Amino acid sequence: MSRATSSAPSQRMLRVGEQVRAAITQVLQRGEVRDPLIEKTVIAISEVRMSPDLRHATAFVTPLGVADHESVIEALNRHAKYIRGRLGPQLRQMKYMPDVRFRDDTSFDNYKKIDELLRSPDVARDLHAEDGDEQ
Repeated sequence: MSRATSSAPSQRMLRVGEQVRAAITQVLQRGEVRDPLIEKTVIAISEVRMSPDLRHATAFVTPLGVADHESVIEALNRHAKYIRGRLGPQLRQMKYMPDVRFRDDTSFDNYKKIDELLRSPDVARDLHAEDGDEQ
């Protein structure tokens, strides 16, 4: 019996991604990464996506209170091997320690754009026109 391939992540990928997210968060909160930019920045990790073989983890991060997200992302990627080494105690049940990559999380920007569109006068006019048609 063949299994249909899907682009959706499996339960295992989601579970391991959440474990990796929690472990990276702990490493950053404890201040184990000795980089002035990372130490002075509050970093929110919204999601970690795992590859199907669980060997690669992509962490989507949002540096809070910093205008230049790219410099923080570059600093995190420079220290990715060190961070990977510090994940060991929390992820010792894994067969392979995943390589960690950091990417800027743009989902909040997308939500903001959608919210602005929904609040625009054109959308409000259309909504009021629909309310008038129902009466």
